[in-house]
Amino acid sequence: MPTFVRTDKCDGCKGGDKTACMYICPHDLMKLDKDGSETGHAMRAFNQEPEQCWECYSCVKICPQQAIECRHYADIVPLGGSVQPLRGADSIMWTIKFRNGNIKRFKFPIRTTEEGSINPYGGKPTAVMANISKSGFFNEMSGYRAGNPAELIRK
Repeated sequence: MPTFVRTDKCDGCKGGDKTACMYICPHDLMKLDKDGSETGHAMRAFNQEPEQCWECYSCVKICPQQAIECRHYADIVPLGGSVQPLRGADSIMWTIKFRNGNIKRFKFPIRTTEEGSINPYGGKPTAVMANISKSGFFNEMSGYRAGNPAELIRK
């Protein structure tokens, strides 16, 4: 189900040009209504095309005000229930509220290494930009090898 912004909680990420949800949305759906002309709420973010939402929870997880929620499917979260993540520096705390009022919390780590400690190019050769237009440049750099038809699984 699509995400929606609780305007009573949203602060437009303190008036910046781009909110956290706008930055993280992979489908570019979140928008900041600067003057209130589109939603009636100035400096509040909103999902401009809810039917296009991928339900990836990226905006829900990144929102510093916990102002974005997702309407859940009734078979997973019955009416009256809610699921809300709270992202920390090293974990996400999921709060599940059941419609009878019971609350459960689950904490999961989101990192296995210190932030900024990963070297994505470690051990890989430096690209020679003069060779970029040569045939086979990509294949040689990535360790790609041509497929062998004898290795195919056949029924």
